[in-house]
Amino acid sequence: MLLTEIDHVAIAVKDLEAAIAYYQQAFGAEVHHREIVESDGVEEALVKVADSYIQLTAATRPDSPIAKSIEKRGEGLHHIGYRVDNCQEALDAMLAAGATAIDKAPRPGSRGTTVAFIHPKGSFGTLIELVQENPGSGH
Repeated sequence: MLLTEIDHVAIAVKDLEAAIAYYQQAFGAEVHHREIVESDGVEEALVKVADSYIQLTAATRPDSPIAKSIEKRGEGLHHIGYRVDNCQEALDAMLAAGATAIDKAPRPGSRGTTVAFIHPKGSFGTLIELVQENPGSGH
């Protein structure tokens, strides 16, 4: 089994501050990690749930994938992040099974991870992010 854990469930939001406030009020949640990922045009806030996260993610520019997703489908579930020991191995296995890669090779992700995205087409309508934790990225 290449999947070791659910790393995160990503929720696309228009207003990150409002989403954080809601999760704090509704669940008593605290933000465990917050980061702007310039290359993806997103700002994320991670709320820790056991060894996984809820990733509240908002666009930092109008051409980012999150902005386009919200424009098309509105706010809500954006993707699932699956934790793997080896991102390249998992990517190769998914491609061999017929998946369509968005990232042709693993790349740096937030909090020091290595990631690769798989297109929903060929993955039963779910955008998948493979997440490999690296020394120091921790959870």
